[in-house]
Order: sequence, then C-alpha cells, then structure tokens
Amino acid sequence: MMSKKQWVWRLAIAVTAIAVAVMLIKPLFQSEQLPAGLAGGNGRVEAVEINIATKMAGRLADIAVKEGDFVSMGDVIARMDTRVLEAQLRQAQAQLRQAESAVATARSQVAQRESERTAAEAVIAQREAELEAARRRLTRTQALAKTDAVPQQQLDDHTAAFHQARAALAAAQAQMQAARAAVTTSESQVIGAEANVQAAQATVERLQAEITDSTLRSPRDGRIQYLVARPGEVLGAGGTVVSLIDVTDVYMTIFLPTEAAGRLAIGAEARLVLDAAPQYVVPATVSFVADVAQFTPRTVETAEERQKLMFRVRLQIPPELLRKYLRNVKAGLPGMGYVRVDPAVEWPPELQVKLP
Repeated sequence: MMSKKQWVWRLAIAVTAIAVAVMLIKPLFQSEQLPAGLAGGNGRVEAVEINIATKMAGRLADIAVKEGDFVSMGDVIARMDTRVLEAQLRQAQAQLRQAESAVATARSQVAQRESERTAAEAVIAQREAELEAARRRLTRTQALAKTDAVPQQQLDDHTAAFHQARAALAAAQAQMQAARAAVTTSESQVIGAEANVQAAQATVERLQAEITDSTLRSPRDGRIQYLVARPGEVLGAGGTVVSLIDVTDVYMTIFLPTEAAGRLAIGAEARLVLDAAPQYVVPATVSFVADVAQFTPRTVETAEERQKLMFRVRLQIPPELLRKYLRNVKAGLPGMGYVRVDPAVEWPPELQVKLP
C-alpha cells in the first residue's frame, strides 16, 4: 500500500507531465488549424529586466519608487547615504587648495632663484672687469720693474691684487653655477607641485562622481517590478536595489516545430493575440530563431522523430508601438503568437492588426 504522501507526489508528477504535453502538443494542433503558410504557438509576453544596483558599497538612504510605479529615463529611483563621501570630498578639496598654494610658493621661489642668477651674472661681469684692470696694472708694473722705475713692493701688491681678482672671478662663477642649479631645482619643485594639484583635482572629481552615482536613476522608461532592498540596509558594491522592466523592449517567446522554424526568416511578420484582450491583434516581427532544438527526443533517427523537434522563436513588438501604450504594457500575460512562414500568404481577417 502506498502512503498518502506517495500518492500526492505521483499526482503532482502526473499533472506536470500533462501540462508539459499540452504545451508541446497545443502549438501543433493550432498550427494545423491555420491556413497554409502560417504557424502559431502559445507563449507569454516578456520584457527585458534591468537590475538597478549600487556602484559602491554603502547604506541605502531612501527609495523614491514603489512596486508597479512607471518611471521615465533619468527619474530618481533611490539614494545612497553619502555622508562619508562628502567628508572625503571636503578633505580632498582642502588638499587641492593646499597643493595650489604649494604651486604658487614654488613659482615664487623660481622667480627668486632667477633673480639670484641675474645678480650672480652681474657679479661675474664686475669681477671680470676688476680682473682685467688688475691684469693691466700688473703688466705695466712688471715692465717698469725691469728698469727699476717702481719699487718691488708695488710689483708685489699688483701681483697679489691680480691673483685676488682672479680668485674673486672664480668664486662669482661658482655662485653663478649654484644659482642656475637652484633655478632648476625650483622649476622641478613647480612641476611636482603642479602634479600634486592634478592628483588632488582627480580625487575631487572622483568623489564628486561617486556622490553623483549614489543617486540611482532609471536608465530608460520602464515599470518597477520588485523592491529588492529597503532603506537602511547596507549593500555591497553591485547590490541590487530595484528590478525594472523595460517597457520599450517587449516580446513573446513561442515554440514552433522543425518544418515551420526551418522556413522562418528573421524579420518575418507576426501577430500576437493576448488572452486578456482577444479582441485586439498586435503586430510583431520575428527577431530570433534558436539554432538548437529546445525539446529533443532521446534518439533522432527517423524523419518522423525529427519533425517533433521544437525551436524557440521570439516575436518582438515594435518599440514605436510600445511607446504609444507605455503605461498599458504588462509582462507575463499569456496569449498566442502567429508567424507568416510564407511571405506570399495573406493574413486571415481574424489576424489583421487591431489596436485600441
């Protein structure tokens, strides 16, 4: 005797098997009822889902939307707590001002070192003139000393003055080299200070960008599907806050047998009829045909078995049509999708486009 639990499990498995069989067989029967050149299958309206997530780790401060709200591109979805970032920004701005002050100081030092170099050049000119005068005096004195026209002491004094002037010129030239080196050093300090300014500016811009990114905005028109997080929660980088469906990218997925899918072209015309509004017929186009069968028998040996293969087909609703009915678009609605396998076949009257 089987227990009650075993009976429940067997019943559930049987119901699931029947549901799968209906899903697979229903399109075949529906396709048989359609005119030649048309094929159809059941499916559900789907929309591209977008997860709006945080860029950085932090605490969620506020959520500005509710589930089911319609949002436009750029609308504020949520805000993260930015108090730490704002404090870091103030610190970076202070460092930027300090770096800019250092640049001004370094440039004034360059001007001072250039003035010292100019003064050293003037001293060299003076020492060169003094050396030339001392050389001439010494030359005259040496000529007169040969005839004993001047005392030896005067010759010694002029000789000492000449060597002193030459030493003074050498000292002035050394000062000149030191002044040039000081100018080069000051100029390198300016370059370093300017680099610090650029680094501080980059830090300020990064923090400003992070503060801006802390306000989460909708990337496109859509409807809020789920609130994944709540205010006060601490989220990691990339943590999802809300789930948004893009109501401008809506389609229905159906499954067609090999014969129909093999003849179907990308861009072929399609029609959608929703169970919730059977009086309307929505135009669509084939945007995708799977290159691999979704339902494959265990062995594919005969032509009859190969005909049982089912391929996934996506029927895309035109975005310009969706924009006219943005607030009426709902994902998950079941319905039927029809495709025109043969472009020469006309749509029957019941599948002519009918919109509200």
